Amino acid sequence: MNTLNRRSVLLAGLGAAGAGLLTACSGDGQGSARPAPTLLSPSGPAVAATEEKRRQSGREHHVRLTATAGTVDLGAGKAVRTWSFDGALPGKEIRLTAGDTLVADLANHLPQSTSVHWHGLALRNDMDGVPPVTQRAVAAGGSFTYRFVAETPGTYWFHPHVGVQLDRGLYGPLIVEDPHEPLRYDDEWVVVLDDWLDGVTGTPDQALAALQRGMDHGSSSHGGNGKTGAHGGMDGMQGMAGMPGMDMKAGTDMGAEGGMGAGMDDPFMLMGATSPLLGGDAGDVKYPHYLINGRVPAAPATYQGKPGRKLRLRIINAGGDTAFRIALGGHRLTVTHADGYPLAHEPADALLIGPGERYDALVTLGDGVFPLVALAEGKGAAGLALVRTGSGRAPSAAVRPGELNGRIPTAAALQPAEGVRLKARQPDVTHRIKLTGGMAKYDWALNGRRFDMNDADAHPFTVEGGQRVRLEFVNSTDMWHPMHLHGHTYQLGANGPRKDTVVVLPGATVACDFDADNPGQWLIHCHNAYHGESGMMGLLAYRAS
Repeated sequence: MNTLNRRSVLLAGLGAAGAGLLTACSGDGQGSARPAPTLLSPSGPAVAATEEKRRQSGREHHVRLTATAGTVDLGAGKAVRTWSFDGALPGKEIRLTAGDTLVADLANHLPQSTSVHWHGLALRNDMDGVPPVTQRAVAAGGSFTYRFVAETPGTYWFHPHVGVQLDRGLYGPLIVEDPHEPLRYDDEWVVVLDDWLDGVTGTPDQALAALQRGMDHGSSSHGGNGKTGAHGGMDGMQGMAGMPGMDMKAGTDMGAEGGMGAGMDDPFMLMGATSPLLGGDAGDVKYPHYLINGRVPAAPATYQGKPGRKLRLRIINAGGDTAFRIALGGHRLTVTHADGYPLAHEPADALLIGPGERYDALVTLGDGVFPLVALAEGKGAAGLALVRTGSGRAPSAAVRPGELNGRIPTAAALQPAEGVRLKARQPDVTHRIKLTGGMAKYDWALNGRRFDMNDADAHPFTVEGGQRVRLEFVNSTDMWHPMHLHGHTYQLGANGPRKDTVVVLPGATVACDFDADNPGQWLIHCHNAYHGESGMMGLLAYRAS
């Protein structure tokens, strides 16, 4: 089998007949061998026809993104060398109206190739930004123009899909406004959360190399992942959240910035980080800083508002390895959207947000100065921003508001808004996707098969247009995994919210249903940047009819 040639055929003729032109034998993603299916091309006629149906306003929104290496100021005298879009952290917000066409010119001034992935959007496949599956990587010194209709309103974001570039500064918010917005609020604040090591303890590539060396898990004091002990019998946040009225409450880590294990010799490996909310092990990577809107807690970003006004928070977790528990001191939130899609409004004291997830929430502002704290779950540190509506002294960087220990509705406990829930239908095809691997060998994978981006179409999970598809994520590992599907939004269970990224806890099985209505070839992967890059990815591909 020459799968490299298959992929080369695809890229050489994007818009031609399609991938899978050879008849070599390959697996079906479940381990059985059969002739390789003929897959729809990422830029073929089916993709173009679907894109044409999205066109609404006829307006074009033009932006230019320059990926560049340089110094970025995190505040409090902490300047770091990193990669970013136009020297800003986060990158400049892109905002357009649903139905508009985004025309984004990427100029690559980095020393290596890159791309832009538009996270959460159902867009045309050849604009998804995943080299070499949907495009050639944009070479150093090169450029590429992304052009697609942004059809669905919501809170999204953009980042590269090359190596672990995501864990540098190459990201920014993408807001698609609803021209008929039903939500009533006075002001809006986009809040981007991140864990940061680049230019401080090393680079994400060095961190990945250190992790991929694996670790000794022979000691009886360690669990199956080689880092922590037993997980207390929790069988998955999403599964527990399906019980009526189930809320998650847990104690708050009170450590200082830097995370657990900061005194150990290894600058990248995080030891001893645990969280009941995450089913045990809280993360792999030791980060020296946790940021909100690109700022360290000693120099926090500040939102200036007025008391009594209703503020819409659009919260994005752009982190590489960290789930954040976020709360606004002295306030209660009303959760309104998950991953861009409307919810039946749900009260919350705090939210737990995994990498790649987004939540929108409304809050009526009090009078004073209030801490917005993003606790790095289980890691003993936090990011900080401020909401200032009146006089008062800013709280210290170590502040931990009581709301962090309050009501935290989990994703599967949320309900979709009217008109968002999928029509009841039995799945036409079910793909059972076992999450496998561990820290000992750092061999993260799907169904025991580590993904090779250059061999992407060798073992696809195949679907046909018009099918109702069920993905069953079965987590057999000792770690939690934020599982993301490109190009689609699925529904959690029979009545859960619409999402594109879902946290699957150790021992949990999460069923996600979607309609196969966006043809092409799409990644499924763990949005922990280090798990995904180490092999926990797969390809969901439409068969050619």
